[in-house]
Amino acid sequence: MLNRRRTDRASGSNDTSLIARGTVIQGDLRFSGALHLDGRIEGAVLAEGEDAVFTLSEHGQVLGEIRVPHAIINGQVQGDIHASQRLELAPQARITGDVHYHTLEMAAGAQVNGRMSHRTGDSARELPSPGQLEDATLDDAVPA
Repeated sequence: MLNRRRTDRASGSNDTSLIARGTVIQGDLRFSGALHLDGRIEGAVLAEGEDAVFTLSEHGQVLGEIRVPHAIINGQVQGDIHASQRLELAPQARITGDVHYHTLEMAAGAQVNGRMSHRTGDSARELPSPGQLEDATLDDAVPA
């Protein structure tokens, strides 16, 4: 079930699409505007436009790659996430895959099983994976 509703923003009005709980989409999904997922997507989620926002509720699941400018994740993702502008990981976010972001907000309780890579322009600085954090010491993080 796909419902569309209109939302007004400072930049004008954009469409918001809702994929309801119990809905399964097999294949890649391209969207513009805003997409709210309560169901499941088995394929890539791809945004068109720099203002696109993807929201994954605590009920939602994505089995595939996510490539969006803005993402709010509170459900399960099995695949890499590429957020070119802002990524928000809410408390029930469960991610198995690498996370690439420009700006990150991560709530207590969110889990990432993979690498986290901060993007600034064309460059990237990789952060250690959770297993590597246990082996790191303060001396490793501070240059001499």
